[in-house]
Amino acid sequence: MPIPEDVTGDEIDKDVRQELQSLPKTLAEDVARNLVMVARLLDEDPEGAYGYSRVALRLASRVAAVREAAGFAAYASQKYGEALAEFRAAKRMTGNIDLWPVMADCERGLGRPEKALDMAGAPEVHKLDKAGQVEMRLVAAGARRDMGQLDAAIVTLQSPELAANSVQPWTARLRYAYADALLAAGRESEAREWFAKAVEADRDGSTDASDRLAELDGVEFVDAIAEDADDEVQAPVSPEASEDEDQDKDDDQDDKD
Repeated sequence: MPIPEDVTGDEIDKDVRQELQSLPKTLAEDVARNLVMVARLLDEDPEGAYGYSRVALRLASRVAAVREAAGFAAYASQKYGEALAEFRAAKRMTGNIDLWPVMADCERGLGRPEKALDMAGAPEVHKLDKAGQVEMRLVAAGARRDMGQLDAAIVTLQSPELAANSVQPWTARLRYAYADALLAAGRESEAREWFAKAVEADRDGSTDASDRLAELDGVEFVDAIAEDADDEVQAPVSPEASEDEDQDKDDDQDDKD
């Protein structure tokens, strides 16, 4: 797959670069450039990212960072079986349990929420950092919702992290998930309150909490540019103007005759 000339491979994280040092220099550079493309395209073009990840995987399947990148590209493309296999491989290579929550979410994607819940109660969860534990809580709540257990999903999300006033990287997503679960359970007034709290914490626009809040408040957004264009195309013509235009055409015809 083509790679832009401005991509050198030096853009990758230093830890990944260190892993690639086990490869011959030219091969390491090729793998690094493909990994940069995976990172660039992951959010906006998951299928494109997946394609580059497969190239990197063919070149260096024994590098844990490559397996992890391939896992995230497959995950973003909703290829959950492939993603889970790659994450498991990366975990075997490194012994790192940071991927545990996303592995559990792959189980949800494969239609196995019960397995995701089993993973949420496993000893590995206690080894996660705070961000990982919050992520695991989100996955577990999602699994409860998959199983139609709305009240249990709400209880799962109720935690010290949810109640905290300080804003952390996970705060907006946690509040949003809680608001969404409340709304699904028919608790609209509480949901509105938590969507508003999610908006307060969502400093980088990682959720659509503001849109959900506006929807609950009955606010409709109109595309002013499109509306103006429609007005120009569909502008009504007064009967008098139409008659004048017809008379002008008749006069022009008389002049020609």
